[in-house]
Amino acid sequence: MKLAFDHGGDGGDLLVLLHGLGATRCVWTNFIAARRWTGSWIAPDLRGHGASAHAADYSLNAHAADVAELTAAHGAANSVTVLGHSMGGAIGLALASGEFGFLPARMFGLGIKVAWSADELAGLRSMAQATPRIFATKDEAIARYLKVSGLTGLAPNVSEIALSGIAEVEGGWRLACDPRTASVGQPPMESLMAAARAPVHLACGEGDTLTNVAQLARYDAAAQSLSGGHNIMMENPAAVWDWLQSKSETKLT
Repeated sequence: MKLAFDHGGDGGDLLVLLHGLGATRCVWTNFIAARRWTGSWIAPDLRGHGASAHAADYSLNAHAADVAELTAAHGAANSVTVLGHSMGGAIGLALASGEFGFLPARMFGLGIKVAWSADELAGLRSMAQATPRIFATKDEAIARYLKVSGLTGLAPNVSEIALSGIAEVEGGWRLACDPRTASVGQPPMESLMAAARAPVHLACGEGDTLTNVAQLARYDAAAQSLSGGHNIMMENPAAVWDWLQSKSETKLT
């Protein structure tokens, strides 16, 4: 599937930025604004999110195949580093297997939820079966998007970040994300980590309510706790850049 995306930089190593469930590529706006990457970067809307088309299959493998296609088309000159947030981190782990046409030089997973209760999994299944809600006004849709994506207070209501998460339809406005994207379910961390052939680094914000460093340490003994919450790449992009620098052979400015 062809994905909507933003990109920038010039040549060199390619940094691929993958957003989480329900979000859009615009969650990387603050991170890119504080850019230290010396090469090029690309940030797609994953299938069923933002400006990318909806689909029948929202498995990790389907997402990974989309990202691999985009990465190949974008033409990484040297190596590829993947930085995925939440569900995007799980997609990055699938890519770390090297089974999708390229092997990342390294994979960074930020805020991946690795521990799930039965109630949380039931909630995902319920979300996946929900009928999209139509809001009478754009402002109502924006407020809902910011709430469900955890961006309330992090992104202004009148901003590209907020607008990227909604779509105008007959009769009003809805969230751009297809509810069926929640069918991705719980990431199979054991099998993903066992299949990974690229170096994997995990971290989360110390205030992240969806995961914590002790849970992540089960899969990466060197997992790090960074200053911030779940959407740390928006709250504290410098901390994420510092983490990448500490684990990367690529020189960051």
